Amino acid sequence: MSDRIAGAAPSPGRLLAPVEPQAGAAGKALDLLSIIVAAVEQTPGLAMRGIDRDGIVRYWSAGASRLYGVAAELALGQPWARVAASLPDAASLAEEGADELAAVWESGKARGMRLWKLGADGAAPRCICSTVFPVIQSGRVRQVVCIDVDITASGQDGAAQGALLLMGDNFRQLYEKSADAILLLRDEHIAEANPAAIALFQCEDRPRLLGRRLSDFSPLRQPDGALSSLRGTQLAAQAHADGNCRYDWRYQTCTGQLFWGEVLLTSVTLDHTYLFYAVIRDISSRKLAERALYLSMQVIEHASVAIVVMDPQQRVVSMNPAYSEISGYSLDDMLGKPFVPHGVEADVPAFFDHVWDEVDANGYWQGDIVGQRKAGGRYPAWLSLTAIRDPQGQLSNYLAILSDISERKKNEEHTRHLAEHDFLTDLPNRVLLLDRLSLALAAARRKLSMLAVLYLDLDHFKHINDSMGHHVGDLLLKEVARRLVRCVRGVDTVSRHGGDEFVIILAEVGGIDQVAHVAASLLHAVTQPYQLGEYELQVSTSIGVAIFPSDGDSIDSLVHNADVAMYHAKENGRNNFQFFNAEMNAQIVERASLEQGLREALGRDEFVLEFQPALDVASGQILGAEALLRWRHPQLGLLPPERFIAVAEECGLMVSIGNWVLQQACRRARGWHDAGHAWRVAVNLSPAQCLHNNLLLSVQDALAASGLPAASLELEVTESLLMKGGARLAGVLAQLRALGARLAIDDFGTGYSRLANLRHYPVDKLKIDPSFLPAAAGESDTAVAATIIAMARELQLTVIAEGVETAQQLAYLRGQGCQQYQGRYASAQVAGSALAALLN
Repeated sequence: MSDRIAGAAPSPGRLLAPVEPQAGAAGKALDLLSIIVAAVEQTPGLAMRGIDRDGIVRYWSAGASRLYGVAAELALGQPWARVAASLPDAASLAEEGADELAAVWESGKARGMRLWKLGADGAAPRCICSTVFPVIQSGRVRQVVCIDVDITASGQDGAAQGALLLMGDNFRQLYEKSADAILLLRDEHIAEANPAAIALFQCEDRPRLLGRRLSDFSPLRQPDGALSSLRGTQLAAQAHADGNCRYDWRYQTCTGQLFWGEVLLTSVTLDHTYLFYAVIRDISSRKLAERALYLSMQVIEHASVAIVVMDPQQRVVSMNPAYSEISGYSLDDMLGKPFVPHGVEADVPAFFDHVWDEVDANGYWQGDIVGQRKAGGRYPAWLSLTAIRDPQGQLSNYLAILSDISERKKNEEHTRHLAEHDFLTDLPNRVLLLDRLSLALAAARRKLSMLAVLYLDLDHFKHINDSMGHHVGDLLLKEVARRLVRCVRGVDTVSRHGGDEFVIILAEVGGIDQVAHVAASLLHAVTQPYQLGEYELQVSTSIGVAIFPSDGDSIDSLVHNADVAMYHAKENGRNNFQFFNAEMNAQIVERASLEQGLREALGRDEFVLEFQPALDVASGQILGAEALLRWRHPQLGLLPPERFIAVAEECGLMVSIGNWVLQQACRRARGWHDAGHAWRVAVNLSPAQCLHNNLLLSVQDALAASGLPAASLELEVTESLLMKGGARLAGVLAQLRALGARLAIDDFGTGYSRLANLRHYPVDKLKIDPSFLPAAAGESDTAVAATIIAMARELQLTVIAEGVETAQQLAYLRGQGCQQYQGRYASAQVAGSALAALLN
């Protein structure tokens, strides 16, 4: 055979040169292949091409020239990729041919038949059946031979078969290039998978998929709780019964990530074997969108606020159940109808025209409205309107969000009431009082009428709180408030100004006499007895009155002047009312000036002490002196204590002033002792000092700083303070007495205390008030002085009379057995002497 080939004219497409006679078995095999190739080379519709490892075309048959339209001299020696690029359908031919060639070179095994179509200009495409096999020599692949058969050229049956094969090739290309994952399942295992499936399941290569069950790529349970294996079996049975089945499924990739897939499972039969084709599309994004939409719908459906969607003509297209709950209108009532007339009633007809204009201009509007319920009731509502536009900026819908704010309005009203009313009495507080007074003043100016402001303060209310407890004081304040309200008209205002103070506005009064009548009625009502639980009380009040416009034309001036008049009512004995006048204001201004000066007096060293001598009645010798405080005022000169002590007590300065007096008095007494006169110094204690926790410490500091013996210090408290001090004051006095200081009761006889009560206090001396001395009192009062002296002698107490001004008074005291005296007469006895100079 090889001889015939060798002797024949060489074929232009000959694959191999004739083999030498001495060639071995491999050579003979190649020679045989040459003979076969030469025999089929002229076969119509048959093309052969050979390609070496470098991709160079080494054989190109005549049939290849006819089939592809490329002459052998243009193909031989050229890279196959360049030759393929010149053929019709070059892209697909080069791509698919390269894959097949690479597979044969790598495996050394032939590839089965592959169908593909070859296009031609102006002619119907032809169906080509290709087979690729290797040429192996010495165990290595030397060349790859491709045999292409044009099966469209084999008559009518061939054409039909070619069309069918082309259809199969189209399906194969669809299978390979589909964006959806396509898997062939045989006996529940993956037999084939297209590239999209490998990408979808994030596998490194095809073998990671092949041979595994599709259920291996599912979580143990689906989101609804069903076992994935059981549910998968059920769906496969359904697909087998119905031919196909479409469902959504939760999958897991090779990397462990979960995703949603839409599955079309189709049952097919091949060679009496049931197979399934599964087409899987990733719908994770769609599921997320569906979930978001579902959540949005759930939010809208279950929202407590009403949500209404309208078309561009403001007609309702949908609404949530909350709108029906709020307004009573159903979807049938609202659908297709304008939003405003159905469920919302504007107070002003043109109101919503303005609202819609603002929505169209700005894109939204929000504010308070009054809603109309279907049953007829009205309710406060908060409405928000928004214009919704499409991606092109065109108006597509309106969105209305409406909420019933009835409860919020009630809470706001309650909060406003709490902010404007006293929590205890529920009367208007200072905030609301000033607001109403502003309105009343405006009305009075407009109508040229009078207006009155009354300032009330309960007398001795602090004593009730301290002695009976704050709960009794609170009950009293509430009852006083009720009585005050009953005494005025509905147009008037009664307010609690703080503590035990009340302010009343009398609007549009007819005259001063009418105001006086109301004030008298208030006094009478307040002073009536109170039954508060187990306590029966009777209190009084002091009232100050200011009239608009004569006493002030502003809020501040009227309230201030009424307050000034109230203080004068207290100074005039309490339980009365006083109308404001200019003289009152001058006194208040002076008091304020004194208070300011007192706060600076200590720092400026403006206080001085004068010492009034205390003499022995029998011998006339100086026994000691009382320290009397004076204030050297920069403008008013030297002021006696009557001018400023009350102010100092009210503004809380008496403790610091009293401590200064103690320090200075002890220092001066020590100077007397150093001069050879062991006189005792007497210092008055104020109520504030006696009630202060540090009194004992203050006395100890004064004695220690001066070096004065405690027995040379005499501390004086008034009889009235002793009566009110109770056990606490008795304890403080006992501590002072234990320190060694002597104690005296000042103004004795004015407090009407029983002498027997003195046994309960560590008292050393009684000071008789000047009102009980002759020429200053009647016979009955002098008898009181005699009685005090006699009983003090029985109690072994020293008696000193203060305020002695005449020799007759001294003679009377001597006759009654009084031991000591002081006053102008006593000061005159030592005036001009060296002792007087030593005292001051």
